[in-house]
Amino acid sequence: MTKSKPADIFLIAGGPNSKNTKAILAHALALIKKKAPNVAYIGTASDDDKEFFLMLKPIIMAAGAGSVRLVPIVRRFDPDKAKDILLSSDVVFISGGDVDLGMKYLRKRKLVPFFRELYDRGKLFCGISAGAIMLCRNWMHWRDPDDDDTAELLDCLGFAPLLCDVHAEEDNWVEMKRLLGFFPQGTAGYGIPAEGALRVAPDGKITSIGSAPLQFIKQGADIIII
Repeated sequence: MTKSKPADIFLIAGGPNSKNTKAILAHALALIKKKAPNVAYIGTASDDDKEFFLMLKPIIMAAGAGSVRLVPIVRRFDPDKAKDILLSSDVVFISGGDVDLGMKYLRKRKLVPFFRELYDRGKLFCGISAGAIMLCRNWMHWRDPDDDDTAELLDCLGFAPLLCDVHAEEDNWVEMKRLLGFFPQGTAGYGIPAEGALRVAPDGKITSIGSAPLQFIKQGADIIII
């Protein structure tokens, strides 16, 4: 891989109520300065679900992609084939689903260090919904999904040096608040609503796209909005 510098990261909320995903992706793909860039699709958070891929592929294509290829990681995993697709792509798109599941497969296939190398050398990463969270610092794993007290901190890719949750307006961002509970006083996190996205530069500068995010901060025993 040609040595370069990290590119900006796009954290897209997505969700069932989002209508501007194509426009946000078009904004991201335009940074490539190449007609019809190639996109590598990572579907580990949805168990490489084919229907989910076929739903998102036309949106990515309509945003300006020349091709969108599913990187087989959950099933029929071939490390050389997976890395070839990723190396030949201009953009890595991480789709939604379950954050814990998505990170589990990236670790199981020992792809996290390779993803880091791609990012460090300038590959453009975009994540939508759970994929956006996977690009950030941390999320949570529940030993018992029915017992919130069993939540544990989960390491994510950490390319975007922040904490976020996405399209959680209807539940009042309860998981974002739970996540901040693991961190020291003054730690902040972002709630990215449907119709919103964050563009995160390598130096940590954040630009909002679409609907403005909420910013939460841990203050005393409370999580407040600032």
